[in-house]
Amino acid sequence: MDAIAPSTIASSPAAPPPIPFDAGRLDTLMEDAGIDALVVTSKHNIQYLLGGYRFFFFDHFDAIGVSRYLPVLLYVKGDPERATYIGHPMESYERELNRFWVPTFTGSARMSTDGIKAAIERLATLSPKVKRIGIERAFLPADAESALRNGLPEMEFVEAQLPLERLRAVKTPQELESLRIASDSVVESMLAVIAAARPGVTKRELVEALRREEVNRGLTFEYCLITAGTSLNRAPSDQVLREGDILSLDSGGNFNGYIGDLCRMAIFGEPDAELEELLGEVDAIQQAARRPIRHGARGGDIYAAAEELTRASPHGNSLEFVAHGMGLISHEAPRLTNSGPVPYPAYDADLPLQKGMVLSIETTILHPRQGFIKLEDTVAVTESGWEGFGDRGRGWNRCGAGVGRAG
Repeated sequence: MDAIAPSTIASSPAAPPPIPFDAGRLDTLMEDAGIDALVVTSKHNIQYLLGGYRFFFFDHFDAIGVSRYLPVLLYVKGDPERATYIGHPMESYERELNRFWVPTFTGSARMSTDGIKAAIERLATLSPKVKRIGIERAFLPADAESALRNGLPEMEFVEAQLPLERLRAVKTPQELESLRIASDSVVESMLAVIAAARPGVTKRELVEALRREEVNRGLTFEYCLITAGTSLNRAPSDQVLREGDILSLDSGGNFNGYIGDLCRMAIFGEPDAELEELLGEVDAIQQAARRPIRHGARGGDIYAAAEELTRASPHGNSLEFVAHGMGLISHEAPRLTNSGPVPYPAYDADLPLQKGMVLSIETTILHPRQGFIKLEDTVAVTESGWEGFGDRGRGWNRCGAGVGRAG
């Protein structure tokens, strides 16, 4: 499976590509966090720091033999010339194609501790300048972290998640375009599946149809949470949909590593007045949450605007509102709440939104008689307001009726 490849390459025939991120911004974030050097081990942050690169061989899995693939990127504050990427030996092929801006590539990361051993050797040469090292504990296996600490006992290790997330929070035009394509393609796929659906189809069959539609549009299908009828169960199953049943499709599709994550509603037949009222209420909350969004606005104002309607709702006990950042991962910065289904420190609630941030806004009603009612939208912050990605099909879409009649 592996090929013989040189273990270390310090240069390539062509000029390396430019640094693909704001190195000055990263240096400032590291200074604020008291970090001298980063040991980056998460796929998403390595992808970001390498300008969109993911090693194709391990794009969809990590396990190999008795261990796992664990790439490592070393970055020294204020000194990008000392940056090193430690990857699998086969990634030397990518180096030959001039994919890396980093001055040094080492192809020794066959197992989880191999790359860490190379990182220890590299970091040892930087002492005593480097004393405090930032690591990603949630993305660093126990054996690798133990090896790192044992190999560098004189150094202090601190969490680097926050500065790396702050760096990714504001998207570039290229990132925004990837998120727009992902979102548009997910919604187009949903509407195509809804248009073709007929009574008698199962939830599992609909999810498989959605997978094919997303893949045919160039996405990597990640998941679909699906409800049918009055059930609140969101797993694919052999449940059969009947005339009059409602349907929710909540799917994540990935384009160039960026996630389109949206939810749309449909019905086999026509919605009654109560269903129209329920989805109308969900949409009103969604629209209210958008109104404060613009560059410079306080992040927490999104929740404040939605709360006015959620407090007044007769369905308050079964209603849930969430707004969170989207990008290379789901639930990234800006972080606006420390409550809800995925709680985390609300770093951004009192900070200004910035042009280029991207938000997922979602409102759900778990109705005891009508079932699961939800909209989830993707919204980018602009200088004077917001832009919705994939902003179609937000009403009651009719199953089997053709995309032209979508709500």
